[in-house]
Amino acid sequence: MFNSQQLLKHAKDKNATDIHICADAPVLFRIGGQLVPITKERLTPQQSREISMELLTQEQGSKFEDELDFDLMLATEDGRYRINIGYFNGQVGSIIRILPTEPRTIDQLHLPKIVKNLCKRTKGLILITGSTSQGKTTTMAAIIDQINQSSQKHIITIEDPIEYVHTNKTGIVRQREVGKDTKSFAKGLRAALRQDPDVIAIGEMRDYETIKIALTAAETGVLVLSTLHVISIDKILERLLSYAPSGDERQLRFLLAESLQGMIHQELVPTVDSNQRVACEVMVVTSAVKNIIRRRGSFFLRTIIETGKKFGMVSMSESVNTLLEKQIITQAVAESVMVNYKT
Repeated sequence: MFNSQQLLKHAKDKNATDIHICADAPVLFRIGGQLVPITKERLTPQQSREISMELLTQEQGSKFEDELDFDLMLATEDGRYRINIGYFNGQVGSIIRILPTEPRTIDQLHLPKIVKNLCKRTKGLILITGSTSQGKTTTMAAIIDQINQSSQKHIITIEDPIEYVHTNKTGIVRQREVGKDTKSFAKGLRAALRQDPDVIAIGEMRDYETIKIALTAAETGVLVLSTLHVISIDKILERLLSYAPSGDERQLRFLLAESLQGMIHQELVPTVDSNQRVACEVMVVTSAVKNIIRRRGSFFLRTIIETGKKFGMVSMSESVNTLLEKQIITQAVAESVMVNYKT
């Protein structure tokens, strides 16, 4: 049976993105979007616990036992890993995300050309959206890297945890981790506004206070990048408004209409060669989009995207059809993606 260090090495050799350690199941690697058994034998509860706890220091182990859940970043000579350890039906297990050693570029991710144009904006809000584990953080890191390479900007990131480590290139990137360098997203964001930023990247919009400060910063002359969990672009308003007190809905709509520059919504889809590619739609904010945000009826955004090619917009159907025509994905994959994007 593997120990934790052997598992990490083996997973990297197999180009896995995640490792699942679970009692009464084999060790599983996520490869090309699919969970693949790596061991013939199922882990006993004791084995699952031992492999998971090997990843923690004694102090971290004590904290885990107190809180029953624990997140950490592990950096070794061979790579960086994001780890979650928890109790599952009374047994200890873990999920390990294998992180790239450096950000991938916009070109490497095969993102639409309009994404590089959005990187040239000097103020406002750019949102990267999608459901969990769809590569939003990877795309945001690529955008940060593009700005860092191409312009003399001061970029401040607020992340939980830091997944991609940026080096200073043409610009300067200062990365802050919630819980280590700042107490919360909201506190880190407030501090960033006093640190002469050109760009602020927020790992995730998780609460109303963070959303409101971010929108205000974007409106007053800073380029703000962030991610948000949402199933499709036309659901963005109801998702953001779900955080807001009822009396603040109108103000939130106004701030969003004035500050939003564009949205990149994406899904990771399995390819015919057992890898993954990004299928994405991009909305560029026009006067028509601003009016929709101010006046309700966000379902009209779907039509705006479908007809907005002259502004550089890309619909999910266009992105998926391109992948299908190039025989990168199958017809079945294309149909499964498009279920959520019917007009």
